[in-house]
Amino acid sequence: MGKMPVGFESGKIFRFSEVVDYSEKSVVSRQLIKSEGGSVTVFSFDKGEGLSEHTAPFDALVQVINGSARITIDGKEHKLLPGDSIIMPASVPHSVFATERFKMILTMIRG
Repeated sequence: MGKMPVGFESGKIFRFSEVVDYSEKSVVSRQLIKSEGGSVTVFSFDKGEGLSEHTAPFDALVQVINGSARITIDGKEHKLLPGDSIIMPASVPHSVFATERFKMILTMIRG
């Protein structure tokens, strides 16, 4: 079973949009669940910030909470808005860029 970070309890209601605050010229993240099977992390990106191109050994699901982002997967750009989701496949180069301040949930499946 995953371990909950300080301030989060199983069975208690919370809002993803309130898990992390924005920070000027920064990317902020907070991991909510981590286990051998995967992890769930919430990120906030200030406008113009991002994650440079990289690969991951597992599939990852991105869900945009608010704002907008450009996610590039294997050279193809995708504009995501609140409520949009996309899967970044394992071992495929991808990057994230905040076209405006935005928050996302990243679910990584290790299996």
